[in-house]
Amino acid sequence: MTVGTEEQVTDGVDEVRTMDGERRVGTVEQVEELLADLEAGTVRAATRGEDGSWSAHAWVKEGILAAFRLSDTVEMDWPGGAVDRSLVPARTFGTADGVRVVPGGTSVRRGAHVAAGVVVMPPSYVNVGAYVGAGTMVDSHVLVGSCAQVGERVHLSTAVQLGGVLEPVGARPVVVEDDVFVGAQCGLYEGVVVRSRAVLAPGVVLTAGTTVYDLVEEREWRGEVPEGAVVVPGSRPARGDYADVLGLSLYAPVIVKYRDAGTDAATVLEGALR
Repeated sequence: MTVGTEEQVTDGVDEVRTMDGERRVGTVEQVEELLADLEAGTVRAATRGEDGSWSAHAWVKEGILAAFRLSDTVEMDWPGGAVDRSLVPARTFGTADGVRVVPGGTSVRRGAHVAAGVVVMPPSYVNVGAYVGAGTMVDSHVLVGSCAQVGERVHLSTAVQLGGVLEPVGARPVVVEDDVFVGAQCGLYEGVVVRSRAVLAPGVVLTAGTTVYDLVEEREWRGEVPEGAVVVPGSRPARGDYADVLGLSLYAPVIVKYRDAGTDAATVLEGALR
């Protein structure tokens, strides 16, 4: 039946599309259409609003979850053998895609968008629902988790981890905006947003609850890194007599400067770490 503001559109399948454009994905055919749209980049698991805020699209995540629910577990043709869900196998690329996937154990899963000009070094993994923008470098041992959003001309250095999220469906995924440099072994989790042109030094770990201490603006950030910020790992003293006795300190990422318009990310990072 059709409920409220929703309308039935095709083939006797109820609640396929809502009046605001959201789709109901409940059949294999609808799952295939959604995965194709995600790969093309015409549909995304999260988008940026005019005010700069990022919002997850629950219906997309629900559709991805439907892909797993409607799949069979099958053997797949993969070096060494593989067993996975039938509707979300590894993607294949050709020269027409304009993507370089260097041999050596990399896998990009069905339903992930990888734009022209992206280079993926082995071994790396890009999960379903993820978006990787044009000109981005995905270096060795990088994980781009489910539904993570990566902009254009981003550098994800060796062993970077971008956490994924499918449930709860309303949870915002990790977002890395355009022209960001993410240093080696950084970890971004729990829907943290790294704004455009930011630079993260190697080893920076951020979650939605991590406090980032801004030494330039003399303020604190939580859940996001501001545009152009240069973040390095830091520490602050732990509280309490026991901590004082042992000289304990807590991890505390610190903004030490902001990128100038003409400053190369690698140059500004080298200067910040000196």
